[in-house]
Amino acid sequence: MTSATVYDLATKDLDPPFAVVDLDAFDANGADLLRRANGKPIRVVSKSVRCRYLLERVLARPGFEGLMCYSLAEAVWHVEQGTSDDIVVAYPTADHGALRRLAADDRARAAISIMVDSPEHLDLVDAALGQGHPEIRVCLELDASWRPLPGVHIGTRRSPVFSPRQAADLARTILSRKGFRLVGMMAYEGQIAGLGDAAGSGLKNSAIGWMQRKSIVEIAKRRAAAVKAVRALADLEFVNGGGSGSVESTGAEAAVTEIAAGSGLIGPTLFDGYAHFSPRPAAMFALPVVRRPAPKVATLFSGGYIASGPTESSRQPKPYLPEGLSLLGFEGAGEVQTPVSGEAARHLRLGDRVWLRHAKAGELAERFTHYHVVIGDRVDRTVPTYRGESQNFG
Repeated sequence: MTSATVYDLATKDLDPPFAVVDLDAFDANGADLLRRANGKPIRVVSKSVRCRYLLERVLARPGFEGLMCYSLAEAVWHVEQGTSDDIVVAYPTADHGALRRLAADDRARAAISIMVDSPEHLDLVDAALGQGHPEIRVCLELDASWRPLPGVHIGTRRSPVFSPRQAADLARTILSRKGFRLVGMMAYEGQIAGLGDAAGSGLKNSAIGWMQRKSIVEIAKRRAAAVKAVRALADLEFVNGGGSGSVESTGAEAAVTEIAAGSGLIGPTLFDGYAHFSPRPAAMFALPVVRRPAPKVATLFSGGYIASGPTESSRQPKPYLPEGLSLLGFEGAGEVQTPVSGEAARHLRLGDRVWLRHAKAGELAERFTHYHVVIGDRVDRTVPTYRGESQNFG
């Protein structure tokens, strides 16, 4: 029985559009992340999942420890829901309301570490909470981009703290400020973790692979020096690094105590292009055929679920099942209709389902209020996404 037939059978009583999570694939991806981590704990990146049931499931598995949230309001909500008592907020916050909720909640203050990369972030907290506020746990972010030449920046634009000296200077500033406790460091090497080395042409893949090998050596040396400099000043509880695409290289660094990962649990299309690991597609969505404008074309209802990032074809969803379908270059995935073409379209009838995959792991959950959790040829349960729990963290 093909996957398409299995998914169709499991969801035969549901009307598309809807989204499913293949629980066997989700669990297998978790096992593979643990294998690749080689004993180093993994902090689960919530933005790549955005479903409390799935987050709680993976956190119950030995080897996964704590959450990395993208929003302070999200982190406080997870503490209130009892999802985790160990949360790092990966991005600095300017949310005064969420800071006040954090300061007013003893459990949240003990569980949550906020991200800072400049004294101005501390000033913002003081402005939101006033002088004499309760102690706030903070994590210092080191920029992990690769800068092989002056003016050349390869990686994400994150922290202004790049050198070990800058990290130590910021650590001293944090330690000198009342109401703050420095508990951790983080560095995300996006040019390694978030960039596939087998997604393009042979020449492009070779160039990416060369860059990543050079960057792995550079960040390991610089991160170790920065961690050493900061540990001389503060007793750090954790040093976080990496992502789903860099589990092996990040985990091999002695200075790193934990690895961040989330997309590897879901296996979106942007993670099809890595040479050293292949997550199984665990989340997908079904759209119904509503038109047959030509023998080899079927038009689907809705479907324009475009991923964030640079505007290019890789950010569009991709037809998954039945095999042999593709989007039309002129129309792409549309707001109200998505045409697909290919030999397989000849056999599609009105009302049939076409299964598609999103380019990014967590953003599919922003389009659906619920995930239908599939085990084999049945829906085991239906669980709310963040949207289904009336949560929107931006």
